[in-house]
Amino acid sequence: GGSFSRIVRGGSVALDTGFLNLVNWLGNVILPTLAGLMLVMAVWNYGRNQEVTHLTWSAFLALAVSGLLRTFEKFASQLAYNNPDLYWNAVLNLVNWCANVLLPVYAGSQMALALASLLTRSALLGASHCLRRLGTAMGCLCVSSMTRLIEHFVQAGTGGIT
Repeated sequence: GGSFSRIVRGGSVALDTGFLNLVNWLGNVILPTLAGLMLVMAVWNYGRNQEVTHLTWSAFLALAVSGLLRTFEKFASQLAYNNPDLYWNAVLNLVNWCANVLLPVYAGSQMALALASLLTRSALLGASHCLRRLGTAMGCLCVSSMTRLIEHFVQAGTGGIT
């Protein structure tokens, strides 16, 4: 007769919804709040000349886990569990996320590393590392832009001939 038995009798839909809401709450509320608290404690400890690396890395880890939970939530909530296109849609979302998020961020990091290698190494050695990093960044941006272009043509093609 209690509320727990009503949830259990309600089937797996109520349990799935409850689990999704819990993950959503952890990823959107709790982990970013804890990351902010850890950064405040790191600044406080830095002012007192104490160790701050564990707090700083913990804050970055909390933000990374928050981002991953939100990403998994996005991948999981696109279609119903019994839709035949569920796996195709998950792979499509993964490719879209990698091409539109990961590759441009990686290109930016490669550009920063190219500048750092050019500034910190000798002229000849720094130039070879710089060119390799810049080539990697250009390749990332090319793959990302080609994926977006193909995505645009697919979306424009689904509307039919006008």
